[in-house]
Amino acid sequence: MSVTTAPAVGAARPREVSVRVVAAIAVTTLLWASAFVAIRSARTHFAPAPLALGRVLVGALALSAMMALKRPALPARRELPAIIAFGVLWFGIYNVALNQGERLIDAGTAAMAVNVAPILIAVLASWVLRERLSRWVLAGLGIAFAGAAVIAVSSSSHHGGIGGVLLCLLAATVYAVAVVIQKPVLGRVSPVAVTWGGCLAGAVVCLPFAPALLHELRGAPASSTLLVAYLGVGPTAIGFSTWAYALSHSTMARQGATTYLVPPLVIAISWATLGEVPGLLAVLGGAVCLAGVALTRRRR
Repeated sequence: MSVTTAPAVGAARPREVSVRVVAAIAVTTLLWASAFVAIRSARTHFAPAPLALGRVLVGALALSAMMALKRPALPARRELPAIIAFGVLWFGIYNVALNQGERLIDAGTAAMAVNVAPILIAVLASWVLRERLSRWVLAGLGIAFAGAAVIAVSSSSHHGGIGGVLLCLLAATVYAVAVVIQKPVLGRVSPVAVTWGGCLAGAVVCLPFAPALLHELRGAPASSTLLVAYLGVGPTAIGFSTWAYALSHSTMARQGATTYLVPPLVIAISWATLGEVPGLLAVLGGAVCLAGVALTRRRR
């Protein structure tokens, strides 16, 4: 007699998980793309470090509300060093470096420079966590990086600022290391709890900039203040939570490659809102990025 085991009550089927992961990637991509444009717009009234603090403070409040609603288990004490390190790197150093970089170069070029990170993530995933890189992932990474390079060349022909590019490359390096630290923790702790803990760590490390933030808030118009609030709720609280959920169900290399979708979206949004018009090369580069990401998601 054969016995069929029914799925556990409340357990998501593999197809349902796959749909949720794709939805989470889509939300993360859209929100992170909009962040580059929002930072570029807010730079007039907020310096890089105070802007980073305002963003993570709002994000920490929003994530605390999410924690209260979802009530996930709190991270164990042994997980705290990794969560703190991930938070200081990604919510602290990354934000300050990116904000300063975007004062020197346009949003599209900044997004392309930061998207060196997927290559670094793939290398670190293979070296540190022993993740196997399939031929589709390697091919997709190479093609997407080529598209990124095309967009960068097109954008840099209109905008200068090697210092801005170097700051964005620093942000990319910090981002890649943070993902390597974050990934193992997500196997043991809820994505929302990991994001919440990391955001709190980032807020604490940025607290020395509180006086400057208060001063700039007094002089900033409501539109710029709303941009800071949006960066905290949207790209930070929601975007990092959906990223963590998708990463917990994927390898670092495949997940990192999906962020190649961000620069084409940044160029489109900055075109519509800031009047930074991309050239034909940028459009072609965006199409190549999309093709590369599609390859990384291909299964055997």
